[in-house]
Amino acid sequence: MINYLIQLLLFQTLFLAVYDLFLQKETFFKWNRIYLLATPILSFIIPLLSLKSLQKTVPQEYIEYLPEVVLNPQVYIENSTPFLTLLGVSTFIFYVGMGFFTILFLVRLTKILNLIFTSKSIKKDKYTLVLLTKKQSAFSFFNYIFINKHLFEHKDLQIIQHELIHCKHRHTLDLLYFELLKIVMWFNPLVYVYQKRITLLHEYISDAEVVKETDKNIYFNILLAETFNVENISFINQFFKHSLIKKRIVMITKEKSQKMKKLKYLLIAPLLLAMLVFSSFKESAKETLEQFPSIIHEILNEDVLPQELLKKENEAILKSTDTIIQSEDVPFAIIENVPVFPGCEGTQDELKACLKDKIANHVNDNFNPSIADGLGLKAEVKRIYVMFKIDKDGYITDVQARAAHIKLQEEAVRVISSLPKMIPGKHKGKTVNVKYSLPIAFKVGTNKVDSEIVKRYAVETGDNKVEWEYVKGEDVPFAIIENVPVFPGCEGTESELKACLQEKITNHVSANFNAKLTEGLGLLPGLKKVFVMFKIDKDGNMANIQARAPHKKLEEEAIRVIASLPQMTPGKHKGDAVGVKYALPIAFNVE
Repeated sequence: MINYLIQLLLFQTLFLAVYDLFLQKETFFKWNRIYLLATPILSFIIPLLSLKSLQKTVPQEYIEYLPEVVLNPQVYIENSTPFLTLLGVSTFIFYVGMGFFTILFLVRLTKILNLIFTSKSIKKDKYTLVLLTKKQSAFSFFNYIFINKHLFEHKDLQIIQHELIHCKHRHTLDLLYFELLKIVMWFNPLVYVYQKRITLLHEYISDAEVVKETDKNIYFNILLAETFNVENISFINQFFKHSLIKKRIVMITKEKSQKMKKLKYLLIAPLLLAMLVFSSFKESAKETLEQFPSIIHEILNEDVLPQELLKKENEAILKSTDTIIQSEDVPFAIIENVPVFPGCEGTQDELKACLKDKIANHVNDNFNPSIADGLGLKAEVKRIYVMFKIDKDGYITDVQARAAHIKLQEEAVRVISSLPKMIPGKHKGKTVNVKYSLPIAFKVGTNKVDSEIVKRYAVETGDNKVEWEYVKGEDVPFAIIENVPVFPGCEGTESELKACLQEKITNHVSANFNAKLTEGLGLLPGLKKVFVMFKIDKDGNMANIQARAPHKKLEEEAIRVIASLPQMTPGKHKGDAVGVKYALPIAFNVE
C-alpha cells in the first residue's frame, strides 16, 4: 500500500508539473478541464497496471531461493507487534481524517442548503436566483445563483451571466468530484492543488464567454469595483475571489492561443508511457522480492505452503525451462545433479536438502549479528538478501548482498565467501554454474543466535561438534524432537509421522482458511502470506497462537483456523512430554 501511495503522489506531481509548465497559460480551457479531471484518476489506475510485455524484455535470472536463515527468530513475531500497532494507529488516523472531512463537507453543504431555504428566491427558466442580505457575495451551486440583493437591484447582469455559465457547464460537479477526493485522500496535498487549478479554470471559462458580449473595460471595473465578503466554501463557484482576480484579468487580456500549441497535449503520451514502464518494473521487482521465503522458520528450514500453490509454482518453474538458452548457468530447481556440499550423501533429493541445511547452518555459525550494534539501526528485525553462485569448479563466486548498512553487506559477503569448495552441479552431463539467493534475518541488539530456534543438531564446525542442549520442562524445537506430536490418524516411523503431521496441518489450513476475507480489505493483487507461530503443548493442544498478516482480519482468521486443529498425541523428548513450537506460513493469491 505504501508503494502504491508513493507512486500515486509521484504521478500526480508529474501531471501537475506538466499542466503548470506547459498548459495552464493556454486558452484551451475545455482541453485543460478534461486534463485536470482525468489525470487524478489516471494516477489511481496506473500503479495498478503492469505491462507484462515490458517485463519480459528484461532478461530474467533463474535463481533458487533458499529458505530464510533466521538468526534469532524467537523475537520475529514479537518484534512485528510495534509495527502492527503503528499500522493500526495509522489506519485509525486515516479513518478519523475521513470522518472529519466528511463532517466538514456536510456542514458546508448544510450551510448552502440553509441559504436556499431561508433566503428569498426568484425562479427563472434555467436557474434560480437566491437573494442574499447578509453576505456581499456572488456564487453558484448547481442551478442556484446566489447574489447580494444590492447587486441584483443595481442590475449587475454580467455577474449573473457569469454565474449562469458555471451552471450551464456543470462546474459544481467538478468541484464535488474533488471534494470526494479530498475526503478519501485528505492527507494528499496535491488534491487541494488540483482543486485550486480547476477553480481558476472555471473562472477563465466563464470570463471568456462573458467578454464575448461585454466590453472588457466594463467587466474589469465590475471585478475591481468593490471588496466582497466571499463565502469560504470550496465547492461553489465564486465570482469575486481576490486571489484569482489578477490571474483572471491577465487571462482575459491574453490573445487566443494558436492551434499549433495543442500539440503540447501530446506530452501526456510519453509521460503515460514512462509511468506505465515505472509501474511495471516496480511490480516486477515486488514480485521478485516476494519470492524470497519470508518465513519464520520453526527450525525445519522448510516452507509449509498449501500444496496447490506449491504445485502451481513448480509447474511455472518447469515451464520456464523451455525458454532457457543453452548456457553454463542452470536453475537449481531443475538441475539434474545438484552441487554436493562436503559430507552430504544420498539421493538427489537428499543432497539438495543437505546442501540447504549446510548453507543455513554455516551462516548461523559464522554470521556476527553484533556488527549491527553502533550502526544507528533501530532495534528490530533486519534482513540481508545475498545472491551468489556455485561455479563450475565448485567455488563460491559473484557474491552480492543488499542490507540496511554496508557493514552488514560486507559481513554477509564474508560469510558466504567462506563456504567450502563443493562438487559442482551438472546438467545434461555438463558441469554448470548454479545461482542462489539467501535471505538472512536477525534482531538488531542481540549478539547470539538462539539455539532453540535455529536448526543446530550435530552441526560440524571444524573439530567441534555443536548440539542443542535440552533443558527439562522447556519446549523443544520440532526439528530435533525425538518423538514428534502425532496427528490423529497418522501412523508409521518418526519420519513418516513428521511428514504426515505437516501434511495434515497443511490440508487443514487449506480446507478451513477463508481466503475470501481478502475481498474488501484494500489489498493489492498478488501473492500474500500470513505467518503463524503456535505451540503443540504437553497435552497435545494448540497454545500460544500468534499471527502476522497484512490485515487484522487475516490474523484473526489464521488464529481461528490453527486453534481449530484437533488435539494430538503430544511430542516427547528424552522420555518427557514436551511442548513443541511450530511456525507456519499461509500463502494465498489476491486477485
